[in-house]
Amino acid sequence: MSVQDYLDNHMLSRKIEDAVNAAVRAKAPDPVLYISNHMRKAIPSVITKVKARQILDSRGIPTVEVDLHTNKGMFRASAPSSDLSGMYEAVELRDGDKGSYLGNSVTRAVKNVNEKISEALVGMDPTLQSQIDQAMLELDRTEKKGELGVNAILAVSIAACKAGAAQKDVPLYKHIADLSGKSQLTLPVPAFTVISGGKRAGNNLAIQEIMVLPIGANRFEEALQMGSETYHHLKAVITEKYGAHGCNVGEDGGFAPNISRQVIKEVLDLVKEAISRTGYNEQIKLAIDVAATDFCIGTKYDLDYKSANKSGQNFKSGQDMTEMYKELCNEYPIVSIEDPFDKEDWEHTKKFSGLGICQVVGDDLIMSNPKRIKRAIEESTCNALLVKINQIGTVTEAIEVVKLAKDAHWGVVTSHRCGETEDSFIADLSVGLSTGQIKAGAPCRGERLAKYNQLLRIEEELGDNAFYAGEDWRESP
Repeated sequence: MSVQDYLDNHMLSRKIEDAVNAAVRAKAPDPVLYISNHMRKAIPSVITKVKARQILDSRGIPTVEVDLHTNKGMFRASAPSSDLSGMYEAVELRDGDKGSYLGNSVTRAVKNVNEKISEALVGMDPTLQSQIDQAMLELDRTEKKGELGVNAILAVSIAACKAGAAQKDVPLYKHIADLSGKSQLTLPVPAFTVISGGKRAGNNLAIQEIMVLPIGANRFEEALQMGSETYHHLKAVITEKYGAHGCNVGEDGGFAPNISRQVIKEVLDLVKEAISRTGYNEQIKLAIDVAATDFCIGTKYDLDYKSANKSGQNFKSGQDMTEMYKELCNEYPIVSIEDPFDKEDWEHTKKFSGLGICQVVGDDLIMSNPKRIKRAIEESTCNALLVKINQIGTVTEAIEVVKLAKDAHWGVVTSHRCGETEDSFIADLSVGLSTGQIKAGAPCRGERLAKYNQLLRIEEELGDNAFYAGEDWRESP
């Protein structure tokens, strides 16, 4: 075949002419580089390879990482992981071989990516996120993604989303906004974990965490500074009261002082003092993740469940818990309480939410499950959604549940998991979906800071177009 025949068969003459004309119009200082980039963009991108591996999450437990290749490059993503999958959330596929990572290996999930998912997705356009996610759902065909594993499906879904953004030559958060049909980009208010308890720490505190929300900041950069300074002042406060050993931290980086008695006010006072020392005062509010399911026994709540010397006097009814929350919200600047009751205690959650005292976030109650969300909306059970992407399983489904919540005028909190990786995807997700709130742990530990630092970069990139949710943290568009 002659050179001319080759050019004609592939219509290269026209494409090269277009690229040269574009370089001339742009007055490109390096026309060869410009023409090369122009030609690269002109080639439709397709998925050419999907390769998975087993890595470790922030707890040293295996999870799935995926490299998704297109003719534009390689895009990496990893799936966060949880404790044990709840009955209403998607299922992580683990090997169960006690001789390997105590049964937590994910080699079967990795194999599913490398063989089944890869075969199904090669050749697909990475910008078509819903089609990619649907292809995986059809391949799995189970309600909770137990065949392929949500850890396999989600890692691929996120990697494809990154590849789609690259193909469109836009930032990841902008691509996510496009997928959801949003035009407004919002930097979320961070809910920094400063005190850890419950199953996240080895102290006696029953509730899972206490967070600070810099609602009064003007920019995310300022909010991060407020959170960091509060965290370090809290370390000093705890050291003064309990000694240096009180500054041990939980799984997500919050301090875990071993309070002398099971009194929530004791740790709230520590945080209040730390905020006072920063001088920010009214600009910072508090939030609590109770995770009440962890200490619910029948219809009672055992606030001494972690104590070796149980007095037997700290069992509370649902009404007792309601009164406790009312008292705490009256004495402290608490604006949000997550999972104040057991995951099946719809009655007390609804009653408390109806008081309108604060934002009531559903996590264990609804587990990002569309059916549970719809029920909670219909019954006015809570007024905010905690989005954990591995509870639902794909980027497309995450977009859909956020839309459900926002249509109901709920608040939305983008959330990390206890088993995190250095993947910062949820930072871009929170901006692209304008959730208004993000919960990614303490302002320390690399896997948590990966999310907060990415938000700094996004704010810088947006420049004058950056909008920080601030006082509108529950009402972002």
